[in-house]
Amino acid sequence: MRPLSIALLALACAVPALPAAAQSAGEWTVAIGAHNVNPKSDNGTLADGTLPLSIGSSTRPTIAVEYFVRDNLGIEVLAATPFRHDIDIDGLGQVGSTKHLPPTLSLQYHFNGTGTVSPLVGVGVNYTTFFDEETRGALAGSRLALSNSWGLAAHVGVDFKVGNGAIRVDARWMDIDSDVRVDGAKLGTANIDPIAYGAAYVLKF
Repeated sequence: MRPLSIALLALACAVPALPAAAQSAGEWTVAIGAHNVNPKSDNGTLADGTLPLSIGSSTRPTIAVEYFVRDNLGIEVLAATPFRHDIDIDGLGQVGSTKHLPPTLSLQYHFNGTGTVSPLVGVGVNYTTFFDEETRGALAGSRLALSNSWGLAAHVGVDFKVGNGAIRVDARWMDIDSDVRVDGAKLGTANIDPIAYGAAYVLKF
């Protein structure tokens, strides 16, 4: 079971014990922080399974804006500066790199919204766009292209109230699969499916 699944299960078990409180409809929050996008360990293979892929992690600043459509229930948009990932092929070493932006739209529920500790859960959709692909090593001089991706996303986190704001610690899972092309020929699919870990300061308006 992946870490995010364990976290969701643990949080679901804890929900009945949490007191009901509201973050009111019509409020906005802005969360400014940083996240590490950490792809899963098995990122797929190229060339009919002969070339296993390995995609590195990346940490960048993030911002999330949330609008509460009902008490406790918000719609959040996550944005970031471009993440950069090294791409390795087992046995060949580093063969390239890419940048990506992963805007994510989520519907989120906040528990104990006016308390000192406020957990949250969310589900949504992620769109990842890849750009500035570069090649080196065994692929030096070739054209590398990764296709954009649509997929599901999940979010768990905890807000710790600090003054009029909060410190948020959270984790996100994103379903990201991208076709890999070299000089226009499709060689396979990169199964990235990262978990993004991070922290942010949350401002309420």
